[in-house]
Amino acid sequence: MRDASAWWLVAVLIGLGTFLIRFSFILIVDRVTFPEAVVRMLRFIPASVLPAIIVPAVLLHGTDGGPTGLARPAAAAVAVLAAWKTRSILVTILSGMATLWLLRAIL
Repeated sequence: MRDASAWWLVAVLIGLGTFLIRFSFILIVDRVTFPEAVVRMLRFIPASVLPAIIVPAVLLHGTDGGPTGLARPAAAAVAVLAAWKTRSILVTILSGMATLWLLRAIL
């Protein structure tokens, strides 16, 4: 396995395997009927994945995992408040970004 072509072969096979596993779920959805309990559980996946992606980005900085300071959490709080009040994705994003840019310029 010291040869470069062998490493490329391994990388391509792993990539192909990953693609086939993910693509198989797309094929299965049309052919299988899921129980209602499973469908109800699947509806909660976006609501659980989104905070798992956003919270570390808000609370941790870079790859070292250090604290981010005040700007990101404050901007996230403003964005959450805007989302709660307006239910508009555009207003949420714009208010959060404007707050972040303003606080970074000030602090």
